[in-house]
Amino acid sequence: MPQLVYTDHRADPASWARELGISREAVELYLAGDVIDLHVDSFIWTRVFGYELTRRHGPGLFGARFYSQVDFPRALEANLTGAIWVITTNPLRSAAGRARAFVKNVTELRRILDSTAEFAVVRTAAEYRDARAAGKHGAFLGVQGGNALDRDPGALDLIPDELILRITLVHLTSSTLGSTSSPAKLTDRGLTDRGRDYVRRLDEKKIFVDLAHISKRGFWDAVEVHDRSHPLIVTHTGVSGVYEHWRNLDDAQLRAIADSGGTIGVMYQASFLGAGAAGRRAEAVVRHLEHIIEVVGEDHASLGSDWDGAIAPPRDLKTVTDLPRLVELMLARGWKPERVSKVLGGNALATIERLRG
Repeated sequence: MPQLVYTDHRADPASWARELGISREAVELYLAGDVIDLHVDSFIWTRVFGYELTRRHGPGLFGARFYSQVDFPRALEANLTGAIWVITTNPLRSAAGRARAFVKNVTELRRILDSTAEFAVVRTAAEYRDARAAGKHGAFLGVQGGNALDRDPGALDLIPDELILRITLVHLTSSTLGSTSSPAKLTDRGLTDRGRDYVRRLDEKKIFVDLAHISKRGFWDAVEVHDRSHPLIVTHTGVSGVYEHWRNLDDAQLRAIADSGGTIGVMYQASFLGAGAAGRRAEAVVRHLEHIIEVVGEDHASLGSDWDGAIAPPRDLKTVTDLPRLVELMLARGWKPERVSKVLGGNALATIERLRG
């Protein structure tokens, strides 16, 4: 099995700090613990034009906008110790076609992950820790768009061996399950009866119900119907308390996720983080994280980049290798190391452990 070629910054953190223009303290704190991203969408470009995840890429045609923000070598170079690698659903296919595409895509993504010595597919916090002890990146799998498996009530049984950790109920279009938060929707009907049953099935299977992208009415429908013993998550979002936007959560929604024992991942799409220049700096990500902490405490804020999800990130957070810059900004705001470590990966891992051990 060929090994990936990358620079291991753990060997010389001072050099990486100089390269990024930040303090060695920030880099060493970043390197000291888990760094887990709740939403990485790079596989979509593998499907669209053959983007090779196992090859180190440059910034691409658009200067690391939209795509070419993550690949396996850069993830290792960035010490991204774990992530949920996402299979995004094409809503234009038929229900049967979406189910067939899911089976094909989950097989292909797993094949790519299994082809490397440095990545391990994991299902639980315990398996993630085993991967880390072996020096590997712990790769969880997720689905964006529950309509991938809405063909019939048994479609969720196509998921092999608890392989999928989370399913985002809806994406940018409404579906048989419910309404999107996107302004493109005609009405907000919340969750449908099928969507409610879908939430119940996800709970039975111990698959996270991910409430990113769902309409406000659908959000509260899911909170009402889900198994209260399971945590809910929102893997990639902004917060309205910092910047009012249709993609962002209000404080009541933050409290609902926290009350379930879940976590909220802040994404890096600049236009969701703030208007104009306010959203185009990495500090905007930290402001959104800080608002979550102010409202529900430091145990419920996480990273959920949406790297390669056709996003335009802050210009000082263009790719995964820029992540330590967030730590420099957190320390500048007076955050203690324990809080920084929770947000970088500790909270995500604790939430996964609550659901699956």
